[in-house]
Amino acid sequence: MYSNPSLRPNGLHSRDQLIKVSGEGEMAVHPDSASVNLGVITEKKELISAQQQNSLEVTKVINSLLSLGIPKEHLQTFDYRIESDYDFEQGKQIFRGYKVTHILQVKIEDLSMIGRIVDSAVQNGVNYVANVQFTAKNKNTFYQQALSIALNNAVEKAKTIAKTLNVTLIPTPTLVMEGGYNVQPFYNQPGTFVKGITSTQFEPGQILVKASVSAEFHYRTV
Repeated sequence: MYSNPSLRPNGLHSRDQLIKVSGEGEMAVHPDSASVNLGVITEKKELISAQQQNSLEVTKVINSLLSLGIPKEHLQTFDYRIESDYDFEQGKQIFRGYKVTHILQVKIEDLSMIGRIVDSAVQNGVNYVANVQFTAKNKNTFYQQALSIALNNAVEKAKTIAKTLNVTLIPTPTLVMEGGYNVQPFYNQPGTFVKGITSTQFEPGQILVKASVSAEFHYRTV
């Protein structure tokens, strides 16, 4: 935005004499932790039977994860639900049975263990794997760096605009607003895994920590 009204009596420029810019910054970070959702989905005609079988299999999965060294506090129920299943034939709803779903969220601090954890869980009853997400424990530190890059980006934009318009920029912004905090992790879409699968490979790659700002700068025309 550019305009050119007169100065205020105190020598300051009016708010209309502003250059308004936005700035973006990002940091590519190697993740050091992850989480994954592991679920057991059980379908049976009888509800009590479905619940009992599901509970037994989830307990088996939990024990297998604990045996791999996953701390108990890193396991928590992400979702639990009971649904009725129906088939539709010639426009009629026919009851098929019940579906019991129990999904665990597992936090993982040793990234080299992800494939082994998923394989072990599948071999012990898991038939739903979703939301493999990688993150960084100290992402707030990286965000501060991204925020600094975003502000510098805004300053450079303001300098470019002022130079192009042949006006003198006052380099210290009169207003800076933090735009937002965004982390974009690598993730896997939900999927169904077959028992017996082995050597599942997960590549953590990098995550992007993004920051944005908006800033206002005054300028002089002489």
